[in-house]
Amino acid sequence: QVQLVESGGGLVQGGGSLRLSCEASGRIFGLNDMAWYRQAPGKQRELVATITSGGKTNYADSVKGRFTISRDNAKNTVSLQMNSLKPEDTAVYYCYARVFRSDYWGQGTQVTVSS
Repeated sequence: QVQLVESGGGLVQGGGSLRLSCEASGRIFGLNDMAWYRQAPGKQRELVATITSGGKTNYADSVKGRFTISRDNAKNTVSLQMNSLKPEDTAVYYCYARVFRSDYWGQGTQVTVSS
């Protein structure tokens, strides 16, 4: 099994910054893409950013220029640096990992941005 543990969520004022981290552990041989998703109340879960094992990144249009995804393959971690946060970024953020042909999710961490 694979475990993903997120940390770093919290409450921040609009315009502020937060950094989310996620560590993968367990049977992670073959760890491939990692990503962050988010789900706001009453909305579907949406992709925020992805990063391949080689470091190629992709971002949702709504966060381009404000968020940066990175990973440390030696430590099996993925991070999301979030700057210039807006109230509409408020959501539960989930870490995602692809290991061989299986998908794994973290438990989620709440990010709340006040106006």
